Amino acid sequence: MTDPANDDFFRRLPIFSRFEGVTESGNYHPLPGDWHLAVADIVSSTQAIAAGRYKAVNMAGASVISAIVNALDHGDYPFVFGGDGAMVAVPASGVEKVRAALAALRRWVAEELQLSLRVALVPMETVRAEGLDVRVARFAPSTLLSYAMFSGGGASWAEKQMKAGRFGVEAAPETAQPDLTGLSCRWAPIASRAGEIVSIIAVPGTGGSGPAFQALVSDIIAISTEQARDGHPVPAEGPDFPMSRDGLAAETRAAPKGRRLRKRFAIAGQMALMWVLQKTGIPIGPFDPRRYKRDVAANSDFRKFDDGLKMTIDVDREHLARIEKRLDEAERQGVCHYGLHRQTAALMTCFVLTPISRDHMHFIDGADGGYAQAASLLTAKLRAGAPAVGAG
Repeated sequence: MTDPANDDFFRRLPIFSRFEGVTESGNYHPLPGDWHLAVADIVSSTQAIAAGRYKAVNMAGASVISAIVNALDHGDYPFVFGGDGAMVAVPASGVEKVRAALAALRRWVAEELQLSLRVALVPMETVRAEGLDVRVARFAPSTLLSYAMFSGGGASWAEKQMKAGRFGVEAAPETAQPDLTGLSCRWAPIASRAGEIVSIIAVPGTGGSGPAFQALVSDIIAISTEQARDGHPVPAEGPDFPMSRDGLAAETRAAPKGRRLRKRFAIAGQMALMWVLQKTGIPIGPFDPRRYKRDVAANSDFRKFDDGLKMTIDVDREHLARIEKRLDEAERQGVCHYGLHRQTAALMTCFVLTPISRDHMHFIDGADGGYAQAASLLTAKLRAGAPAVGAG
């Protein structure tokens, strides 16, 4: 039976603010039993990335979160962005709204981005029937917002079921349109300042997610925190406001077809105004451009935990060598499996309902494949049954 009180599950969770807390089991709480996991990814994302379409792949992944949160009236629900896909935990009361939003989104991604989005709604009861769980923690990278961390193995199992064709959601008719209000991809790539932007995925090995894996995660975090701003790819003062033609075109496609010309002019006007405000630093009403840029940096998910450690960090050669050495050692011992991808810049896709509100969310990935490439390498290593070096 559906319990409406469960809808506020994530909002009621205690918050931790030191990222090292991702290794502490006490920070995680079981997802209510009547919830579902909405899981999505792009089919053949590696080929799309090789064709230079990673901005479109990233936008498709972020659109999953945007469509679901908008369908659920902007409630506070746990989600994670994975570069070429995403996962959102949704209450039983919102499952049918989410199903309709995902069906419309599949159609939109195919027509507007020429990509194939695979989606599934996996009931928590089936996860727990497999002896797995989904436990959620609430991490605050700043005083302005918080986002979810996941453990328990259930999220990874749900993704595998989706890829196997279970619990799928079919595409909606041509007339369906997802609500992608607030989805923004206008930011230009953010160049590395330390040396390289590195996307890392490390998941438990044959020994499971016990003390040895927790120690590994703690060690990788400790090494990365020796870098400026813990390896954060976005400068503390925020990125420059871009004048991106590709971003303008992609964001325009998120609007309903009958309103795209008006939307294009509106976005172009906003981008031009942002550029002027950045140069002058003059606030307009409650909007302060310099404060907004600092909030962008503070509200970015450059590191997370989703049944494993995921980070896109800005590191120098010496720290990267130490991270790889520690990962290689742990992989040889069966503590973890990992994928690592290097690139020269980071990419940011955003979910911003309004820039006046300061809890806007910014999804960080590598600009040349990022998590998708790291995951592809990880999968290849698992299939081969032997460790392999990180991708360059």
